[in-house]
Order: sequence, then structure tokens, then C-alpha cells
Amino acid sequence: MSVMDITIHASFLPHDDADAALAFYRDILGFEVRKHVEYGGMHWITVGPPGQPGTSIVLHPPAVDPGITEDERRTIVEMMAKGTYAGLLLATKDLDGTFERVQGGNAEVVQEPAEQPYGVRDCAVRDPAGNLLRIQELR
Repeated sequence: MSVMDITIHASFLPHDDADAALAFYRDILGFEVRKHVEYGGMHWITVGPPGQPGTSIVLHPPAVDPGITEDERRTIVEMMAKGTYAGLLLATKDLDGTFERVQGGNAEVVQEPAEQPYGVRDCAVRDPAGNLLRIQELR
């Protein structure tokens, strides 16, 4: 069996406030804004780390899929409010510096930098929409 040439191009995270999402991902995390599309008062914002043009996060309005029922929309919004709907794992060479910057940007801290029993050092924060972001230290 041959190896396929597949990469992760984009991940999707919901946002409920375009300005807050931009302030967090662009201004605090330092991601580039690659696209910002507005349609009908809703915003789709594509961001990504500088120097990694092939990897992006698409911040999208929650529950805009036309196949989602009203009950499902309510559930998604409730889960976002609790911070249990979506998450992402990021990595950095400077966990302490990154944590300090994120914490200074008023992100909700879930866990300060700590050694985990499974062999990584990481921290956890929530973005303005409640998405859980774990940030792992590269060693």
C-alpha cells in the first residue's frame, strides 16, 4: 500500500463575535488573517500561523449549515456557552511566553502550564467563543 499525500489544510471553530475572534487570533496569538468574508451580517474568518500558508483555522458562525434543525442550533449555542463544543491543540517552543501573552489578553485560563502524566507540558485556555485551546510545548 502506498502512502497518500494528504495534509490538514483547515480546521473549523465557531465564533459568536467576529471582532473578539479577530482580536484573539490575530492580535493575541499573532495569526495572519487570510480571508475575512462577510455575508448577511455573518463573518467567516480564515487565520493561520505566519510561515505556514498551508495550515488554517476557519472561524465560522455557529450552526449556519442549512441541514441543522432549530433544536440542534440551540444545542450548539448552549455547548459553546459551556465551552464544550469545539477545541484545538496548538504547539509552541515557548509555552511560558505564549501563556503569559494569552493570559494578558484576557483569555479564560482553564489550566496554567503544567507537566502532564502522559509526557507533555501544556496549558489550556478558552477563546472568546468558549472553544478550548490546549497549547503544548514542543521539545
